[in-house]
Amino acid sequence: MLEKAINGSKVYWGWIAFLLLLMSIGAACYWQQLSHGLTITGMSRDVTWGFYIAQFTFLVGVAASAVMLVIPKYLHHYEKFGKILILGEFNAVAMVILCLLFIVADLGSPQRLMNVLIHPTPNSVLFWDMVVLNGYLLINILVGWVTLEAERKQIAPPKWIKFFIYLSIPWAVSIHTVTAFLYCGLPGRGYWLTAVLAARFLASAFAAGPAFLILVTYIAKIFTGFDPGKGVLPTLGKTVVYAMCVNLFLLLCEVFTVFYSQIPSHMAHLQYLFVGYHGHGVLVPWMWSAMIMAVVGILILIVPKNREQDNLLIIGCLLIFIGAWIDKGLGMIGGGFVPNPLHEITEYVPSQLELGVSLGIYATGFLVLTILYKVAIGVKQEVE
Repeated sequence: MLEKAINGSKVYWGWIAFLLLLMSIGAACYWQQLSHGLTITGMSRDVTWGFYIAQFTFLVGVAASAVMLVIPKYLHHYEKFGKILILGEFNAVAMVILCLLFIVADLGSPQRLMNVLIHPTPNSVLFWDMVVLNGYLLINILVGWVTLEAERKQIAPPKWIKFFIYLSIPWAVSIHTVTAFLYCGLPGRGYWLTAVLAARFLASAFAAGPAFLILVTYIAKIFTGFDPGKGVLPTLGKTVVYAMCVNLFLLLCEVFTVFYSQIPSHMAHLQYLFVGYHGHGVLVPWMWSAMIMAVVGILILIVPKNREQDNLLIIGCLLIFIGAWIDKGLGMIGGGFVPNPLHEITEYVPSQLELGVSLGIYATGFLVLTILYKVAIGVKQEVE
């Protein structure tokens, strides 16, 4: 089936060339990082996780888009999702690859990755994060490829694959739960020290993941003529808006708990993010933009008629996706590290080389996603 990836229009090959160019820029920036170390980034003694880990944290949620199709399709027999299920599974593959690449970039020296395998430490959350991420990657590659091959041959998928399909449901929950435990297991960081963090991560994942899937499905529809089916994307839009409502509710619960209890070490982080703290507030406009985007996106998508209109569905999903990216991809890191446990302030801003490396990593992920979607849509069109 991979032969379908080498047959495409000029637009397709132009897009591939553009991604390869961005990957080259990212490789050049990464070479500087390998030569000079993580000093080329904006990280410091007080902010030891930066843009790389922020992207990993967010993209783990986007990878969970597949489970929001698997549950209705296989547990509730909602057959309409069958046509785009393979897109969700291949999207999960590309997003997990992005997560792993961002982790490698954050290590500084990539050979350190082998320490997790050579010297495994099951009492560490990082060890289990490695297990669930790689496991979810392998499950989605296996399920996606086997079911697509069966569809191409127009036969039923083998019965044994259903075990892995059902296994992917709790596994998708685990990748985000374990990632949340990386944060809330650190007692010195008041912003992360909350029992609702894992629930917030899951809610934002079930909003951002399907929102991204809706957006890329529309792009595929424009350039390939792929038809996801009537009413499929508006139905998926329900998941987006309800999940974002839950995410905002949990955030407001946290705000009430922190400010009603008046715990200074917990209040300082939210103050820094939303109003500034002792004259420092580089993330304030970003966080308010994220909240406004999330609320406007909810107001658009909560109306059933709006979800039936392509333009409004796209705008609503885009606003919610960007809002979730800012909240989890920027605010989660900045809010947790600033101020530090001694209430000292060291603000973090990613460097140009750091952004260059991230650009190259994103280009790599989108190259994988493009090839997988080219194969999947090509097979579906061939069968039709």
